[in-house]
Amino acid sequence: MPRLTTTVPREYVHRASHAEVFLTGCEKLDDSRFALTGQWPRAHTFFMSPEGGHDALQAAETIRQAGLFLAHAELDVPLGHHFLLWDLDLTADPEQLAVGSGPSELSLLATCTDTVRKGRRLVEFSMRIDIERAGRRCAVGGGRFSCVSGTTYQRLRGPAQAQAPLARREPDRMLPPACAGKALPGDVVLSATDRPDRWLLDPDPRHPILFEHVGDHFPGMVLLEAARQAACALSRPHVLTPVSFHANFHRYAEFGSPVWIEATPLPAGAADTRSVRVTGVQQDQAVFTAVIGAQSRRS
Repeated sequence: MPRLTTTVPREYVHRASHAEVFLTGCEKLDDSRFALTGQWPRAHTFFMSPEGGHDALQAAETIRQAGLFLAHAELDVPLGHHFLLWDLDLTADPEQLAVGSGPSELSLLATCTDTVRKGRRLVEFSMRIDIERAGRRCAVGGGRFSCVSGTTYQRLRGPAQAQAPLARREPDRMLPPACAGKALPGDVVLSATDRPDRWLLDPDPRHPILFEHVGDHFPGMVLLEAARQAACALSRPHVLTPVSFHANFHRYAEFGSPVWIEATPLPAGAADTRSVRVTGVQQDQAVFTAVIGAQSRRS
């Protein structure tokens, strides 16, 4: 029988839906390098750029999935362990993110470095990854992950594990979708404040992609989406197409108290580019920081 294409197990990338799994296979090259395959659908309900192409954040989600998959499938981290993503960076080539006549078949080369073990158990590692599409690099990036057992996670999180995401606090103050760089109101995660450079993190907890599975804190991808939307809102009337993300996560963003998203413009390298630093603050402490680079055009 010929070998047929399927996704990797959804449990290995911590997804509930098979439709949200972007990896299809893996081959171990040596102790630290792995050749993976993947696929992006021709159209995705959430990961779409303003021009209708693949979204750079879809590449970021693919990097996240690759890190978790390699930890479970190749580095002996048992299912049921939890991961802390400390940083994630990505640089994409927008010309290679255009949607073609069919799904985008991906080739990924991942290198795991700086692995730390306690006995036989992996507790931390970094990963660099190149993502190619039709033989051309479309994105490069990586991240640093920590792994903890379910028992350790329960002890670390304590009562926070009982928290659930709240319904939208400010439904009447949500940003207009075009201002946030999105097409649909339900995809907007920020509500306005009395400052043009500050917003409340206020996503819909029923969102099928951002809250694709049950958790006890705001997922890192929700924070990256908030950073992207803040950069878009700050840059109006210019329309941004993000092409790079450099994010550091400092602590959990809890459901129980407001998370404020603040944005500051940075010097641009060219007239058709924008760079924005975004910070998430909760109870006067930084939750994450991100620098977003984007192509810019007038709306």
